[in-house]
Amino acid sequence: MFRGLLVLAAVGLLVYALTDCVTAQEKRPAGAPKALWILAIVLLPVLGPVLWLVLSRSPGAGTSTGAVHGSRPSGPVAPDDDPDFLRRLDQERRRRERHDRRSAPRDDTNQDPSA
Repeated sequence: MFRGLLVLAAVGLLVYALTDCVTAQEKRPAGAPKALWILAIVLLPVLGPVLWLVLSRSPGAGTSTGAVHGSRPSGPVAPDDDPDFLRRLDQERRRRERHDRRSAPRDDTNQDPSA
């Protein structure tokens, strides 16, 4: 049973590392051609995937600019990080408030309560 779990974990690691390598954006991820990494991942059952996962995520891996695999994009990631989106959201909220004030029933406070 335990041996089966180890084999299953090794196969899962292999599939994950292979998928990660194939979908990597760089032509030379972790300093070597993709084809070499794919061979290493497939032919070295546990060592290949572990090496790929460690070396592909180390700073400076694969490029001379020091970009890290999977680094965050430079622009806004979520809507609440986007200043234009937040500005439009604020404008829409103000527009709704003005509309609600105009369409709300008015109280006539100038009437004489004794009448």
